[in-house]
Amino acid sequence: MHHLIGRAAAAVILAGAAAISVTGAVRAQDTTVIATVNGHTITEADVVLAESDLDPQFEQLPQDQRRAAAVSAIIEIKLAAAAAEQAGVADNPEFQRRMNFLRDRALHSEFVKDRVANAVTDEAVRARYDTEIASAPVTNEVRASHILVETEEEARDIIRQLGEGADFGELAKEHSSDGSAQSGGDLGFFGPGRMVPEFESAAFALDVGGHSQEPVKSQFGFHVIKLTDKRPQQPPAFEQVERQIRSLLLREKYFAEIADLRKAAEVEISDPALKAAVEAVDGQ
Repeated sequence: MHHLIGRAAAAVILAGAAAISVTGAVRAQDTTVIATVNGHTITEADVVLAESDLDPQFEQLPQDQRRAAAVSAIIEIKLAAAAAEQAGVADNPEFQRRMNFLRDRALHSEFVKDRVANAVTDEAVRARYDTEIASAPVTNEVRASHILVETEEEARDIIRQLGEGADFGELAKEHSSDGSAQSGGDLGFFGPGRMVPEFESAAFALDVGGHSQEPVKSQFGFHVIKLTDKRPQQPPAFEQVERQIRSLLLREKYFAEIADLRKAAEVEISDPALKAAVEAVDGQ
């Protein structure tokens, strides 16, 4: 499965889109009055909005406390907003500019929900898993042990001792500078792409029970490798990768929709350096 490099702003919004729940959507339409503040009502829908849009720490609270904190926050916001309104803050050009930006952000969030999140269905997620992960060609993973030393001469001497019948695990405990030394050099099972190329190539070329006949050089030093097991690498279960696949599909859909909007738009950036920097960010 390939990965797209997401941009920071989109990543935050899309992460929220992935968490949209049916229950939350229903409650967000509930106009039941929960409280009033100087005659202004607070509805169930207001509470749902506050729970999702205010301090992220709300999510760490139990449901009843989260609800109470949301109602308390709405009361505080309404009281402070009324005081600021009376002070003329709403007429300030800077405030109006910020309000316009917040309105655009809210509309952007609705765009993501309607055009992106709703398009990434459970069926689409499962289909991507079936086509790119479950049906991928089976590859092997191996279990290997190694002895890591500083010089080629040390590695050759260890290979000589192995040829004379020395125990690999004991030699690892005695000579290896790697953290795996105390476990006899055992690295456990690993698949392609997990180790540095030189090590991986040498390990996968061995037969089970065999050890390298020549020192294997890497950025860490010189390795003597023993292959202890080999087995087919099973694909991860759907439940393990469902969220990652959903996030990938959300990003793909979002960037496709934005690309279409950009093609139909006229965007001009007067500063050449800034224009180049924006294009570099967009090209990531």
